[in-house]
Amino acid sequence: MPLSSTYSTNYRGRFAPSPTGPLHLGSLTTALASYLDAKKNQGQWLLRIEDIDPLREMPGANEDIINTLEAHGLHWDESVYTQLDQSARYEQAIHRLIESKVAYHCRCSRKDLAENNGYHLSTCPRHTPLPPILPDTEPFAVRVAVTECQTKWNDLVTGEQTHRLRQEIDDFVIKRKEGFYAYHLAVVCDDIAQGITHIVRGADLLESTPFHLYLYQQLGHPAPIYAHTPIICNENGQKLSKQNLAPAIDNQTAQHNLYAAMQLLKMQPPKSLLTSSVQSLLAWGMHHWSFKPLQAG
Repeated sequence: MPLSSTYSTNYRGRFAPSPTGPLHLGSLTTALASYLDAKKNQGQWLLRIEDIDPLREMPGANEDIINTLEAHGLHWDESVYTQLDQSARYEQAIHRLIESKVAYHCRCSRKDLAENNGYHLSTCPRHTPLPPILPDTEPFAVRVAVTECQTKWNDLVTGEQTHRLRQEIDDFVIKRKEGFYAYHLAVVCDDIAQGITHIVRGADLLESTPFHLYLYQQLGHPAPIYAHTPIICNENGQKLSKQNLAPAIDNQTAQHNLYAAMQLLKMQPPKSLLTSSVQSLLAWGMHHWSFKPLQAG
């Protein structure tokens, strides 16, 4: 597939933030890229709140995210989708994967795996038939049993990607011992449920893609098209993130924020748009949007 941002089929994209804090310039830039690519291609753009980990959730973050997107004219096309409502869907996928012997219950701790060079204990169900489960006394995670294989995909920004999955060592968690569903499982199930065809997200998630492609394959569903945009860093070279205390977006300066985000996406909007409306700036962005400047690195 050519590295192009013009598609001939029904486009469904999404922005999927976690409610662990307000949006910062890096997350706004990712939201803008996914929005512009969807609208450039007459597609739909959806909003998903990835509230799968309540222990990391910040009170009021959902409302902050929604208010920020609305202030910047980034309006979604369907009702907001939340992960807290999807437990039955995740359990169904886990049951299917276990039934097909793609997933298994695992009691190995991180310490066990580290001391065994990444390999599971000989008593782990990875190697032996599953014993009776005693959930109250023997907590377990659910992992996907990876086979030795090579995944390939053509990323619309980073180009052709190849990654080799290693049997056993790369087995990844889809449900944690604490009972929470893991990101890898939830994001694939959600994208399937929402009919997502194109995923535009930050390059910090590039290394997750092979695991997602593996899950799509095991669930018998075609994978979407991926585009991983460059990581936005601060003046110290650190990724803009909530962990690095990136400042929250000021909704009172929406034009300036969008202008800055477009520049980070290697677009060159005229300065006159700084004094125009958010709608005018977004209209210019839709007309001039392309992945090509980002492909240059």
